[in-house]
Amino acid sequence: MLLNEIWFFLWGLLWAIYFLTDGFDLGVGILIPFLGRSEEERKILYNAIGPLWNGNEVWLISAGGVTFAAFPLTYSVMFSSLYTALMLLLFALIVRGVAVDLREKSTSETWKKNWDLLMFISSLMAAVLLGAAFGNIFKGLPIDKNGIYHGSFWTLLNPYGLLTGVLFVLMFLTHGLLWIAVKTNGEIKIRSLELSKKLWIIFLCAILLFLILTPFYTKLFENYLKYPILFLELIVTVILILLVRIYIAKKQPFKAWLFSSLSIVFITFFGIIGLYPKMLPSSLNPA
Repeated sequence: MLLNEIWFFLWGLLWAIYFLTDGFDLGVGILIPFLGRSEEERKILYNAIGPLWNGNEVWLISAGGVTFAAFPLTYSVMFSSLYTALMLLLFALIVRGVAVDLREKSTSETWKKNWDLLMFISSLMAAVLLGAAFGNIFKGLPIDKNGIYHGSFWTLLNPYGLLTGVLFVLMFLTHGLLWIAVKTNGEIKIRSLELSKKLWIIFLCAILLFLILTPFYTKLFENYLKYPILFLELIVTVILILLVRIYIAKKQPFKAWLFSSLSIVFITFFGIIGLYPKMLPSSLNPA
């Protein structure tokens, strides 16, 4: 039983590290067409994620590999139930990689704008799909005792799933803005910090709405009510999110980004702790 718990923890940890690392890449990708006001600024934004974005996706492969190695039944049910969503996620990540590579080789201004647009669409799609997928896992998938999924891709686009998708987008945008502030100087750094102040408020509202609706759509709080000491995890999460805002106000972007990274890990583990010991709860029959 201890081995199962260790693998369960590692499964959650790998997803948390992936959200932490690729989260700021996705956030920057969404921001490029809007924050980069000139070709020079857009190049700066691409260069900010250039050395890292490809390596960060290794954590996604690792999370899938751990699921396959340690929980093969979960892997088979997850990848069959969420097949369309995961294929769209894969397609979005491929388009994102192609956009980064080919934009650098493009000489046409029109094509550069097209690649920027594809970078925005693919990054946004990936963020929404990741959030919606985990929102539906928290909520419970319509799977029977044989692991057969009774639904479609559109089943995933329910209010709670979409809310979690929006939450992920806001989380990655805030994380991305802070990364830009860390990696750049001058006007673009100032704009990133100013925008992160405004976006942080929207992000906080989204988290509060998520927490309010979670007891109505999921059973994530059952473990917390059973073992009240686990609420310390939630308290630490709130403190970390507040520290992000404090260091944004102090204009210390690296510390703000560091606490943003830690908050993403704790936000992820809020769901992982709530799920335990189930990895894919059923909305048809909890048993």
